[in-house]
Amino acid sequence: MKNFLTSISSVCLCSIFLGCSQESLIFYPETLPPGFRYAFSQTFEELNVPVEGAILNALLFKAPNPKGAILYFHGNAGSLRTWGEVAGDFTSRGYDILIPDYRGFGKSTGRITNEKDLLNDGMAVYRLLAKTIPEDRIVIYGRSIGTGVAVPVARSAKSRMLLLETPFLSLVDLASFHYPLVPRSILSLYLKYPLRTDRIIGDIACPVYLLHGTRDEIVPFDHSVRLESLIRSPHRLIRIEGGGHNNLSDYDIFNRELDQILR
Repeated sequence: MKNFLTSISSVCLCSIFLGCSQESLIFYPETLPPGFRYAFSQTFEELNVPVEGAILNALLFKAPNPKGAILYFHGNAGSLRTWGEVAGDFTSRGYDILIPDYRGFGKSTGRITNEKDLLNDGMAVYRLLAKTIPEDRIVIYGRSIGTGVAVPVARSAKSRMLLLETPFLSLVDLASFHYPLVPRSILSLYLKYPLRTDRIIGDIACPVYLLHGTRDEIVPFDHSVRLESLIRSPHRLIRIEGGGHNNLSDYDIFNRELDQILR
């Protein structure tokens, strides 16, 4: 009985915590002062994208004679101060890359308070890029939490392709994995950011590529396996044997596959 009551108490506490403080469980932004100056080895342009209730800070890195452009939605922690370092992976392959910070990250104003704003912000950045780059030359790239933004954007866009690095089925499924004491029914009821990739990925018209490590400790590899079964457009799951959540670019197979996809 004591163990049973302890479990019930844990569930209640977790439920209250998820209902009141879930932004602090999901997002780990690094904030930067408005006058902060980015320092990268390659040239870039700093952009500010006005959205309802905030201004998103973004960096645009240019490649010589670009084949197209990457719209890159980054993970749930840090800021463009460090995420800008991924730009070389794409400019070296002949693509411009636009990377926005989410609300409250880096020099972006406002704060994330609901899923609708998060997804609308992603679409606003896409529309800005599509003003200068034909949609059939835009590649949407999501990494970790960014896959939850990239998929809805790709669903509404007419982009060339969608690349998802360490994607999850939904944040409900992911929370169930990390908080097994909390009933799924509670998570479904109280989670403000369900990010139901599983429900909409079948609507994507462009080719989809999933890149996932088999030893991912944050998002289990099985999430990509299950997502793959839901995709109706041309697609491929790229299995990175032994890869974790934050080290896929260290693997030769990751870089070879990215070369082939973006050539």
